[in-house]
Amino acid sequence: MTAVRYVEATRTYPGGDTPAVDSLSLDIADGELLVLVGPSGSGKSTALRMLAGLEPLDAGAVHIGDRDVTSVRPRDRDIAMVFQNYALYPQLSVAENMGFALKQHGVPKEERIARVRETARILDLEPFLERKPKQLSGGQRQRVAMGRAIVRQPAVYLMDEPLSNLDAKLRVQTRTEVVELQARLGVTTVYVTHDQVEAMTMGHRVAVLRDGLLQQCDAPSTLYHEPVNLFVAGFIGSPAMNLVEVGGERPLRIGDAELELDGAAPPALATGGGALTVGFRPEALQIGDGPLRARIRTVEDLGSEMFVHVAVEHRDDSAPLIAKLSPPFDGAPDDTVGLQIVGTTHVFGEDGARIASSRARLRASGAVSRS
Repeated sequence: MTAVRYVEATRTYPGGDTPAVDSLSLDIADGELLVLVGPSGSGKSTALRMLAGLEPLDAGAVHIGDRDVTSVRPRDRDIAMVFQNYALYPQLSVAENMGFALKQHGVPKEERIARVRETARILDLEPFLERKPKQLSGGQRQRVAMGRAIVRQPAVYLMDEPLSNLDAKLRVQTRTEVVELQARLGVTTVYVTHDQVEAMTMGHRVAVLRDGLLQQCDAPSTLYHEPVNLFVAGFIGSPAMNLVEVGGERPLRIGDAELELDGAAPPALATGGGALTVGFRPEALQIGDGPLRARIRTVEDLGSEMFVHVAVEHRDDSAPLIAKLSPPFDGAPDDTVGLQIVGTTHVFGEDGARIASSRARLRASGAVSRS
């Protein structure tokens, strides 16, 4: 059983004014595939390197299993890393690359060969064991890099954006292979990516970081449907959530339409005051006879789905929104259409925290509310 724990783990780089990772507390279960995701500079790679022992901690601790490894050398932490750039030895064959760490640790030759061949079988690399890295495709090199980690049979795998050098089609294929492989091996895995689609499709849970701070760690569906704040709401989802600043007036308005929420309103919504932001997913925005008028800016036809970008006159400005539709759709740029919300709407407070979520609808300003 190998769980991982970050306990108020903090890292500030020399000369830095703010921590790259700030008081990170996170429990990762035995056998879990946890993804660290966030924009550039969010601290996700630093957090991984702290776990690997490649970055020292300025405060807090890191545990692997029942050991506090905060001061333990990287080689003694029983982890294996897969890097973005593969880090293969060009002069060695695939088999030699995969078995290099075993040789360094004095594993007998017979056992080394057996473990390399078994790992090659798992990764479909058996035909390439005698080839050099330059004779392999990008996807094959990535599998060799993964094989080099797997063959060591560590307690924890650490993967730092391992698919970012692959083209889009191969990246989709390989991430499926990684998920299947991790499930088969059952080894605790911490995976770093900047790609939120990759994070959502791979992780048992996803930890979202921003400016070194953990924003939310939950199952992908929870992040999508119940974001704790504006940052998570806007970062998770492709296309991103529609976010509209509605100010402090009551009732809430988008353009010239009033936003009506189901259920009892929390105190922050019952009275005027702080500026609020409402958010709803593109699939919750319906185009048709709704009370909110909008101008079509552009239509993206992806075959199985369509993204319709519209502009709404809102508070003396133009607010961009995106509707996700199933084809067919006959609208064209500069057409005027009506909008209606048909799904969950979130309300975020002045500090960005989510204060309400419920089904909602738009109604013409001054219209009588339906019971």
